Amino acid sequence: MQMEDSNCGQDTQIFDLHNLKAAAALLKAGELVAFPTETVFGLGAIANNEQAVSKVFKAKGRPSDNPLIVHVSQISQVHDTVSEVNELSKRLMEEFWPGPLTIIFPLKDKVFAPSVTPGKQTVAMRMPRQLETLLLIDMVGFPLVGPSANLSGKPSPTTAEHVLHDFNGKIAGVIKSRTTTAEIGVESTVVLAEENRIVILRPGAVTRNMLEKIAPVIEMTASQQLENQKIQSPGVKYLHYSPQQPVYLLPHTYSDQDWMMEINKRSERIGLLADNDILACCQKNKNVYSSYSLGESGDIASATRQLYAGLRFLEQSNCDIIFAQAFSDADDSHAYMNRLTKASNYML
Repeated sequence: MQMEDSNCGQDTQIFDLHNLKAAAALLKAGELVAFPTETVFGLGAIANNEQAVSKVFKAKGRPSDNPLIVHVSQISQVHDTVSEVNELSKRLMEEFWPGPLTIIFPLKDKVFAPSVTPGKQTVAMRMPRQLETLLLIDMVGFPLVGPSANLSGKPSPTTAEHVLHDFNGKIAGVIKSRTTTAEIGVESTVVLAEENRIVILRPGAVTRNMLEKIAPVIEMTASQQLENQKIQSPGVKYLHYSPQQPVYLLPHTYSDQDWMMEINKRSERIGLLADNDILACCQKNKNVYSSYSLGESGDIASATRQLYAGLRFLEQSNCDIIFAQAFSDADDSHAYMNRLTKASNYML
């Protein structure tokens, strides 16, 4: 896709904690700079510049009716830029910010660029738990939009290298984190704080059990949100997280022998995304072309952190199909299963 900005045709600059001022200057000038968070990398643009925000949609190939999440560095920026902050939202910010929780607020007119909240009367906001990005927003002096820094529909990026794979020469810069991989590895939990309850619109690392310590919780599915245009999480309307190959989701009840049976049925080159125990059993099979480890057996945090990196690796390995490991859908694995189910084509 051709970019209509001054960086087109030039290598994307790489920044770190020591030269953030240069990255902030680019953002203030209306350029795009990807930044790390504890969830995934965001594709940053200053949120009050319509031309800059429009570049985000063009770079990603993102549908124009898909709203963006705004990232802040201080809670005071929320009070300055939304029309109302209810008591439950205040409690959630105090408890979980900075962190992987996005909260929906009523929109204040003429604060953000129109493309940030296309056709909506609400805006989604969060404060990431990432020093580089908090300092960056302070240096810019205004909140940043930050959808995942990937081509729309593809697995989200959890390293600067993932960002460069998709956008080198198409955006002005990317900020490298002090850690090699994002701490959590999937996008934030998105909630709507009503007067007496919390509505989960997208699951993430802030789980239902955590939120229920604050107030009663319900979760709305994507289909329920699409039926109610007033309550909708960014990104719910479109497919996400999918590599180019078909992804087959193998049930958590499968034994090593079940995995081998499924592998032996196929004639295609198979990519495996599974824990170390399954890989030790299966990866030497003649039908297995490539593999990526989710970590030790039973380590849900590791599996979640490695999910997108694994899907990206296997996509680039040129396998024909991907077999991915499912877990039982519990509180700690709910975000993993939500993303993997959206990425998969089939459940075996």
